[in-house]
This record gives sequence, structure tokens and C-alpha cells, in this order.
Amino acid sequence: MLQPETIHPSLWRASQLARVRSRTLDTGYAALSAELPGGGWPVGALVDLLVQQPGVGEMRLLQPALAQLGTRSIALVQPPHLPNGPGLGYIGLPLAQVLLVNAPKPADALWSAEQILRAGSCGALLFWARQVQPSSLRRLHLAAQSSETLFVMIRPLATAQDSSPALLRLALHPGGDGLSVGIVKRRGPLRAEPVSVPLQPTPVLLSRHARLSRRPSAPVAARGLPAEVAA
Repeated sequence: MLQPETIHPSLWRASQLARVRSRTLDTGYAALSAELPGGGWPVGALVDLLVQQPGVGEMRLLQPALAQLGTRSIALVQPPHLPNGPGLGYIGLPLAQVLLVNAPKPADALWSAEQILRAGSCGALLFWARQVQPSSLRRLHLAAQSSETLFVMIRPLATAQDSSPALLRLALHPGGDGLSVGIVKRRGPLRAEPVSVPLQPTPVLLSRHARLSRRPSAPVAARGLPAEVAA
């Protein structure tokens, strides 16, 4: 029987997970990896993590993948609170590897994220955002496709009903000793039951009272920002 992927690599049977030829990063959680096309987080594409409120465990969920990036920089754009230096060090992310971007306006944050993706200098980009226009999501997804960057947007759970170009969309809920991960969108069959992902307790990673390097973060100014990028 002719397999869909022999016709075109982007085709797959609705009853099966798509065969991903692009690079993925192992999630570090066997039960979750088994439910994702390619067995991990897609690199060079938009990934949506949908949360009721930031800080439910999204960074701990991503930590095993971030640890695979070696010495490549990890950009945090618009985190809800300051990164806690000792906490990040505890999970193996030294501050020297972290690039913090706090932009004065949503449009500046979108511009910054796009430039980071196009530069391709960071191993991962985590972007906390609330209201983002579909045109801006498409633009960021296109920028990610030209990179080898793990690009994750952390957005409100309410946006699960909105369309998104993201290849993978997961809904995160606190549950038991970790997270209950619902699969909102993937290249494969629907899954009604969430995946239980245990997380190790860690110090606070993002906090209003976090300790950070004295080195100030660089100011961000949007230059030549196209109108369709504005949130």
C-alpha cells in the first residue's frame, strides 16, 4: 500500500503521528515524547504552550530540552517576572547563557522575537505573550522556519480556541506532582486524555523578588517595524 509520506513528506494518515523529518529535541518525559510527532519538541517552528497563568511549570517542562542546547544562548522575551539566578542555575541554566528581553511595548517584543529568530544565534526562544494578532503569529512562525531555534510561545489558555500556525499546541494544567498536558493540536490523531508529566520540585524560577546579575538588560527599540507585526 502506498504510504502518504512517499507522495509528500508533509502528508500523513489521520490515525497516525506524522513522520517528522526536521529536527526535534527530546522532551525528557517518555510519556509526552511518545505523543509528539518526531518524538519531541519541533525545532524551527512555533510551539504554543497554553496556560491559565504563567509560572505553572512551563520552564521546568522545557528544562530537559534546554539542557540539550549546550552553550547556546536561551532568550527569554517578556517573562512575567525576573528570572531567579540561583533557581535557573539549579536546573542547569547558568545566567551567562540567558538573554533577557523586556520591551516597553508589545510591538517591540514581537520585533525583538523576530530578530532573534532571524539571527539564529539562540538555541531557544521563550516568549510570554497575551494578545497577538494571527498575522504576527504567522510572521514569527515563518521566521522560526529559517532557524535552528526551539521557539516556544507561552500564551493564555483562552487562546486555545483561536487559530494558530503552530505545529504543536499544548494546554498545561497543574496536576498531582507535576503537569497535566492536554494536546490541543499536533500532526496526528486527536487525543482526548491529557498526558501526566511529573516535575521535580525546584526553587522559584521566575519571581518578583528574584536575584539577577547587576548587568542591566539592553533597551529594546523597534526600528522599521512593519505594520502587520503590531499586536
